[in-house]
Amino acid sequence: MRLNHLLPGRGITILLLGVSILAGGCTAAAASGPPPTTSAAAVTETSYQPRTRSFVVTTMPIAVHEMQASMDYLQKDFAAGGILDGKEVYGFYPSTLVVYQGDTIDLTLVNPQDDPHTFTIADLGVNVEMKGQSVTRTSFVAKTPGIYQFVCAESEHAPYMWGELVVLPDQVAH
Repeated sequence: MRLNHLLPGRGITILLLGVSILAGGCTAAAASGPPPTTSAAAVTETSYQPRTRSFVVTTMPIAVHEMQASMDYLQKDFAAGGILDGKEVYGFYPSTLVVYQGDTIDLTLVNPQDDPHTFTIADLGVNVEMKGQSVTRTSFVAKTPGIYQFVCAESEHAPYMWGELVVLPDQVAH
């Protein structure tokens, strides 16, 4: 198999390196005999040490009233009876946060628009108001593994403005 088209000038080196690693691995395995056994007492468990994880989450306009002037098709959508009647579409960026159980989550919430928002995770008791053109900070501990939805609780922004906090178990694979 030639790798020159992937890494010009390096394909042969990579191929030779791969062959020498495979050959060396076979030689070492044959020379050393069966793999050594380890007693259960010799295996030490490493437990996860919770960390502080910091995120900056920004609110982003996706389809809001102010865009009607430059995107005329939105006039019909925002009009009475339109698909966005009484709504505006905002998003959180990033919209997915991943942490481990026990981690402290430090959030910096940035709202560059005039509209107020909230950052609400009902299942975790988190509800932070984000006034227009503000930066708000909050912190909490992710105690239980699971997938938690965060939303803006402003009725005008539901059901569009949401994201997910993924809390992974703190178990270490053995």
